[in-house]
Amino acid sequence: MKLATWNVNGIRARQGQLLEWLAAEKPDVVCLQEIKASLDQLTFELRDIEGYWSYWHGDKGYSGVGLLISKALTGALPACSHPAFDFEQRIVCATLPSAAGDIRIASVYVPNGGKDFAAKMRFLADLDNFVLEAARDQKQVIICGDLNVAIAERDIHPKLRKPNQIGARPEERALMEQMISHGLVDVHRQFEADNDNLFTWWAPWRQQKERNIGWRIDYVLASKAIAERATSAVVQREIGSSDHGPVVVEFNFSDKA
Repeated sequence: MKLATWNVNGIRARQGQLLEWLAAEKPDVVCLQEIKASLDQLTFELRDIEGYWSYWHGDKGYSGVGLLISKALTGALPACSHPAFDFEQRIVCATLPSAAGDIRIASVYVPNGGKDFAAKMRFLADLDNFVLEAARDQKQVIICGDLNVAIAERDIHPKLRKPNQIGARPEERALMEQMISHGLVDVHRQFEADNDNLFTWWAPWRQQKERNIGWRIDYVLASKAIAERATSAVVQREIGSSDHGPVVVEFNFSDKA
């Protein structure tokens, strides 16, 4: 299974790029964030993408998440749900079958925190509880998305590091680390443990994307048993005009894995 997460920073602005990328990359599951559109604003091409079941959870001009699931994986769109702590259309979940058992996949867009840091911390705490409950129930999960926290100092380019900046505060990192401690694995880091230039977001000025001066804030966090089946992980910095790059992870869910 090829799984991707991408903050598109406006699905309507990135429609052509998304459809072109889907045709070339052919991911089985795509978690999208910051779609910035309500369902009635989406074109027919987005509502009925060839080969995919689609679920959109957004509002006009702000936030929003989506899920695209290959029709080769399931005969119908899986039931999609939103935990009680969802606000501003920031999380959608679906359960998919696999040879490794059912997997609950969540597309998540954590608040930036610049306007309301307390709301961000509440969301992170609720997400932590969500993962903890899944672990207690022995459910396998994959948390995908723009989590708006650089877990470690190395996840921010040295030129961009500042004391106590939002996205890198100790209390944010502590919640992220606590959430991961509930049996999750930062899948990308297990492939690039020594890469200090692994970033997923770049400010849209001074050619920071081209120069790879950015932050790593987009993640695929998976239950350990699922993470052990990962075979590759990449960030596609060259794809699209969003300020985020798609993160693509491949898993081997064959019975021989």
